[in-house]
Amino acid sequence: MARRHIEPFVDRDVPFKKMTLPGFKRGMNYKMLSIDKDSGACTMTVQLEGGYKQPPSISMSDVEILSMKGTFMLGDQACTPGYYTFIPRGVSIPSISTARGCEMLLMYNDREPNMIESDQDATGAKRSGLVATNSYDDMPWQVPNLFPATEPGCMIKVLRMDEETQALSFLYCMVPGFWQDNISFHDCAEEAYHIWGTSWMMQFGNLPTGGYFWRPPYINHGAFASEHGVLAFGRTDGTLHNHFHFHAHTEPDENQKKVGKKLAKQSPDLFRWVMTQGHNHPDFLHGHGPDWVHSHDHGGPHSHDHEHAHQHGHEHAHDHGKDRKK
Repeated sequence: MARRHIEPFVDRDVPFKKMTLPGFKRGMNYKMLSIDKDSGACTMTVQLEGGYKQPPSISMSDVEILSMKGTFMLGDQACTPGYYTFIPRGVSIPSISTARGCEMLLMYNDREPNMIESDQDATGAKRSGLVATNSYDDMPWQVPNLFPATEPGCMIKVLRMDEETQALSFLYCMVPGFWQDNISFHDCAEEAYHIWGTSWMMQFGNLPTGGYFWRPPYINHGAFASEHGVLAFGRTDGTLHNHFHFHAHTEPDENQKKVGKKLAKQSPDLFRWVMTQGHNHPDFLHGHGPDWVHSHDHGGPHSHDHEHAHQHGHEHAHDHGKDRKK
């Protein structure tokens, strides 16, 4: 998930573009939210026009879909808002169609969007990893079991967890009047899209409905709040651990060093093994060498012109008190 920092970005500020990649049928439009410039892996807001039809296909990438507006058919399954599916690479995706049009989040996790017409799984595809759920109706909200925990009033529905990497896909909500006054950062990259509602964050200002961010590891965020509440979709590429503090101006490499020093005290044998073997341990280290320097990728978009990532990141809101709600 080597993507540059994008925060804040609001997809309603840009028009849809027509999807023209081979394998996709006419009537699919997209807004690029973020993209890995090397692999082409990406997150998009997608609009399917009324009458759209896509035959059964396979993708050479893990694919995630969250329905947000309207209804589409995935084979015989009616996908209303809140329907989520994770389709492992090579597993045949049933036919997709919509009579009146719909909107969804569509994520290609390993490479650029690709479709190969097939109603059979590719050799070696792991159908056992398929996930499909009506998250709005069939899943209860839960208090996160993260430690350290967020303030009361932030709840979660875990849609999928990768057993190897602990990467998460989830819905989360903030109740009206939610407020947390500390600063946090994580060891993993995270992204989120506001399905409904506005939240405020000290560094980045207001993020409304249609708001999105891709945040690499160790970047400070907070304090944060929501006056009327939020419903959002989020993902991480690893274990989600909250590192809380009250130093708003520390840099990512400084935050990473703090985590490394903490690990050296808590698990000295593991720390020595990582440092002597030159390993990049996914739980805490995303760089190399004894200086614990993390190099963020701020490069341009993937070479395919139609996948240009939007140049919206690092535009911080300087009026930190604006719309602050307690």
